Amino acid sequence: MHPIDASHLSTTAQAYDAVAPQYVALVRDGLAGLPLDRAIIEAFAGLVRQTGSGPVGDLGCGPGYVAAHLRDLGLDVFGVDLSEALIEQARVSYPDLPFSVGSMAALDVADGTLGGVVSWYSVIHAAPADVPVYLAEFHRVLAPGGHLLLGFFESGGEPLSPFDHKVTTAYRWPIDRLAGLTRDAGFQEVGRMLRQPLENERFQHGRLLLRKE
Repeated sequence: MHPIDASHLSTTAQAYDAVAPQYVALVRDGLAGLPLDRAIIEAFAGLVRQTGSGPVGDLGCGPGYVAAHLRDLGLDVFGVDLSEALIEQARVSYPDLPFSVGSMAALDVADGTLGGVVSWYSVIHAAPADVPVYLAEFHRVLAPGGHLLLGFFESGGEPLSPFDHKVTTAYRWPIDRLAGLTRDAGFQEVGRMLRQPLENERFQHGRLLLRKE
């Protein structure tokens, strides 16, 4: 499997570093007012607690609000993100949680040690050809029976396509196409959700809840 283009990772990190204060202000309320999003995250947390198979990585954690929610749900969680500025903000906001700068395509985590992985809108900036690389890394670090939760922008019946994300180019995925890539990577689908856009949102949202086979 090909390596991730380092220049693409650098571009993404620099884009978020440049707008970190504005981005943090935009997502300050975290999951407040998003009951369906909270519901699938809580379902993920419940499955991880049932298996009891290790800590959870919030990969592409941004300013850390999802990691904090997972902590409040009783999970042992850490966060990783490319953006140094967002990791600094996460450490200030949630000093009790471990956050580190890094690529979720090359984690400093031993094989089969995590009980869960959350990728909440963190593969949206990946070039489509690179998504299998990330999924393979998620599969590597998860324990057998561990769970993966993907959050992403769904294409709403249109083909896979880029769009003008406020920070840097992102992609809208057909949920069936992304689910197919997860099967190829060795995951079994547990459930899925499509959430319609709210008044201040442009696109439909997709969630895939998966288990490592």
